[in-house]
Amino acid sequence: MFDIVRNNRRVVQVFLVLIMLPFAFFGVESYISHLGAGDDIAKVGDNKITTQEFRQALREQQERIRASAQGRQIPPGVLDSPEARRAVLDTLINRHLLSDYARKAHFTVSDQALVQFISSVSSLQVDGKFSPEKYDAIVAAQSLTKEAFEARLRQDIVLQQAAAGISASSLTGKTSSALWVNPLFEEREVSSSMLKLDQYLSQVKLAADAAKTYYDAHSKDFEIPAQVRAEFVILSQAALMNQVTVSEADIKAAYDSHQDKYRQGAERRASHILILADKAAPEAKVAEAKAKAEGLLAQLKKNPKDFAKLAKENSQDPGSAAKGGDLDWFARGAMVKPFEEAAFSMKEGEISSVVRSDFGFHIIQLTGIRGDKGKSLADVRGEIEIELKQQAAAKKYAEAAEGFTNTVYEQADSLKPVADKYKLEIQQTGWIAKGVAGNGLASNPKLLAALFSDDAIKNKRNTEAVEVASNTLVSARVVESKPATSVPLADVKDAIEKQLTHEEARKLAIKAGHELLIRLFKGETVNLVWGEIKNISRINAEKMPLSSVDAIFKSSTSKLPSYAGATTPDGDFVLYRISKVTPHDGTGDQRTKALGNQYAQIVASEEFAAWLAALREKAGVEINQKLLETKEEK
Repeated sequence: MFDIVRNNRRVVQVFLVLIMLPFAFFGVESYISHLGAGDDIAKVGDNKITTQEFRQALREQQERIRASAQGRQIPPGVLDSPEARRAVLDTLINRHLLSDYARKAHFTVSDQALVQFISSVSSLQVDGKFSPEKYDAIVAAQSLTKEAFEARLRQDIVLQQAAAGISASSLTGKTSSALWVNPLFEEREVSSSMLKLDQYLSQVKLAADAAKTYYDAHSKDFEIPAQVRAEFVILSQAALMNQVTVSEADIKAAYDSHQDKYRQGAERRASHILILADKAAPEAKVAEAKAKAEGLLAQLKKNPKDFAKLAKENSQDPGSAAKGGDLDWFARGAMVKPFEEAAFSMKEGEISSVVRSDFGFHIIQLTGIRGDKGKSLADVRGEIEIELKQQAAAKKYAEAAEGFTNTVYEQADSLKPVADKYKLEIQQTGWIAKGVAGNGLASNPKLLAALFSDDAIKNKRNTEAVEVASNTLVSARVVESKPATSVPLADVKDAIEKQLTHEEARKLAIKAGHELLIRLFKGETVNLVWGEIKNISRINAEKMPLSSVDAIFKSSTSKLPSYAGATTPDGDFVLYRISKVTPHDGTGDQRTKALGNQYAQIVASEEFAAWLAALREKAGVEINQKLLETKEEK
């Protein structure tokens, strides 16, 4: 099944858009194992999607959108629009459906497959090798144990297996593919003649009050929204962590009371040569793989020093073959049972006999042994200190949150009391415009609403404490404000008249262009200068406006020459003369093949969507529309 995932990776990615929010190292366990009492936002068969899990998914999606914006402004309402909420809910429903299907179809992920997947992730590697430190940091960032983290990851892989299995069943015929691909490569011999917008500007005569009429009709376009500049303080668990100190005695006490946690179990380092033979493979294939493994073992018995060379040439494990079969250090539980039993029973430098696992036949060379031992206090001191600081900061934040909220309310004329009380820095914003989503604090709708309230602007009172992120409270106070104003007509009159003149000239150019097209199609002689002849196809017209490409290829070519016309983004009107058509014969270079593959992906994704729709209908999905539309109060 992992072969299917690997060989159809691009198709699977298309499906994942339908079934997954883009979680990095997140599975769906948290979405399917905490279905409890209370109001549910949807029901999928016998499973329920709670309001809590929906809101969590929505918040995580919003954080991903903010991160992907890379500093760019996000339009108001995008993060919590009805369309966004429905998309998140549909994603959760699809994941439930696929997860239920995978469970009934008995999809599983072995321990070795999970280890191989984790070790192959480039972001967890240093100098091409798996980094335990990077892995620990990723797990710690999610506030999960390794067991819970790997359970979630295992579930994600199972969903990918299920999606890949469906993708493998999608087939597209050559004829239907050609009907989609060939028109993209059809070439048309085209020359052009342009009617420049500038030549019609002198023909435009605007009414004396045209600018005022436009200004009055579009008054909102000339409004400058209200603006505020504010100071603010942030109470966060991360900030409080910098205020926490941990004594050496506390670190040693934590170390002494958690000796089991800081023990390093026995480990082995090994290299292997793997000849693939799935446990469900035909007997003939199994016998062939076993014979090849035994042949390699016979060579190694004659010359054990050739192990790395033979592994590079013969091993079918893509993760280790290039490294001479090296699997690095591993503890018990990291490998499948037959492999583990063999490795932990061998002496250093020894080469095993052929070992059978669910993946195939292994020849193992043990290259290192580490016995069970405890990590010293010096080895784990930094880890313990960070953990104790996090615990203390979490406790301190929980105790401070209510006091912070009360202080900014009770002493609302200044942020200094709360800043002094909790040792916080008073920071400044730039100018923030009302109704314009910005970055950072200016992206939080509730905080923006508080800043532009009468109490904040007229009375200069602190805003209430607003939770802008997990374990993060903010209160702000308006320092300076500007009311909404309108740009005077006199300041924009020239710009309006210029815009209106161009719009009218554009209409004249279009009218003249269509009149010429009518004459050309009638076969009349028209005094036009046609430019250089070019061969154009849909696939190579990147520099041509889309409107022109559409016009050229929508034009009938039953009689040549044929003609087409289109307006450019600059407002010019271009006439096109099509003098020759060269159909694509279906034979292809790499681009043709790539587009054929793209067509197959589109068909596969449509079939997958239809399959999901069938699952949805069979399961019976019920949505509480009222709860879906109810926005969370923060």
